[in-house]
Amino acid sequence: MSSTAQPYTFSQRAQKITSSTIREILKVTERPEIISFAGGLPAPQGFPVDTINAAYDRVLRENGRSALQYGPTEGYAPLRAWVANDLKRVGAAHVSPDEVLIVSGSQQALDMLGKLFIDPGSKVLVESPSYLGALQSFSLFEPRYQSVATDAGGLVPEALTDECVRDARFIYALPNFQNPTGTTLNLERRKALVARCAQAGVPIIEDDPYGDLRYAGQALPGLLGLGRAAGATVIRLGSFSKVLAPGLRLGYIVAPQPIIAKLVQIKQATDLHTATLTQMAVYEAVNGGFLETHLPTVRELYKQQCGYMLKAMEEFFPATTAWTHPEGGMFLWVTLPEHIDASELLARAIQQNVAFVPGEPFYAGDDRRINTLRLSFVTVPEDKIRQGIAILGRLINESAVGLNSKAA
Repeated sequence: MSSTAQPYTFSQRAQKITSSTIREILKVTERPEIISFAGGLPAPQGFPVDTINAAYDRVLRENGRSALQYGPTEGYAPLRAWVANDLKRVGAAHVSPDEVLIVSGSQQALDMLGKLFIDPGSKVLVESPSYLGALQSFSLFEPRYQSVATDAGGLVPEALTDECVRDARFIYALPNFQNPTGTTLNLERRKALVARCAQAGVPIIEDDPYGDLRYAGQALPGLLGLGRAAGATVIRLGSFSKVLAPGLRLGYIVAPQPIIAKLVQIKQATDLHTATLTQMAVYEAVNGGFLETHLPTVRELYKQQCGYMLKAMEEFFPATTAWTHPEGGMFLWVTLPEHIDASELLARAIQQNVAFVPGEPFYAGDDRRINTLRLSFVTVPEDKIRQGIAILGRLINESAVGLNSKAA
């Protein structure tokens, strides 16, 4: 007796989920011959393997039973206190541990904040372009995106007109070495942003996974401290992925206590709490000033890698191409000659064993630009950077020549 398999009945929300563009490209980059500028992966050379190993050993040896037990949803108290104290470095001097929630990576934080703030049709303000992972997470809750203009200096506060901010649930911003563009919001614009949002009553979600990876320019105060001084509500997201290792899947949310209380309820319905063992081991690793000695080495590595790519682009990219010059982080943003489609360029580049991420998926609104792309430089050796950029430069030139021939 045979039976016909019935299709699964997924929810309408699940049916609208699409795969991450980057994750799909990464499947291609698993091929060993591919030179990949696509993934936003930290350099493995910067992972403090011995320190993490020693931290886990110490926790299991001295507090093993506690580390293997359920824990409070809010997170491991010493780690929350460490985060609160560490925020003094970015100008937030009076954060209470009660305003800190430990989460399973900042991507979980984005999901939880979407659940907290977004109803179908809610207006959400995002930079143009913005972090693809945030757009993917927020889109599950069916917001109505309002794009906020950016330029070489990051988000443009003057774009936050009365019409733009009216009824907005929040604005999502990455002030330091933004993903995907690598741009940094200057101090004047930071102050203008928090003042405008305080006036309009719009919360700011400050996502800052890269802030500790500055290798040029001057460190700037975070939006959290500036916002509290200006009377704005700022929700800060941080992560140990870029300063220790992404495999730990450990991040945090800093927000006014009423917001934290509601997020705790959401997290209880999600995963009860973040892994106790991981929290305790990370605290053992960072407590005592380890990052102060570890991060300079990582910054120097990223500075060197960024320099390799910028030098190669100056040599091989056509003068009609523009790109950002990041002061930190892992990415830079390329604007191609007008009418060159980066997705079509990617298809040709993969045939030449080079991969990158087209820029279009990083846009939430109608202002999508097909002639943009993101390059990541931290995991590729110098010779491969030079080889890959030379190939891309040649393909860009070929595309421009082809377009000019058609126009003629």
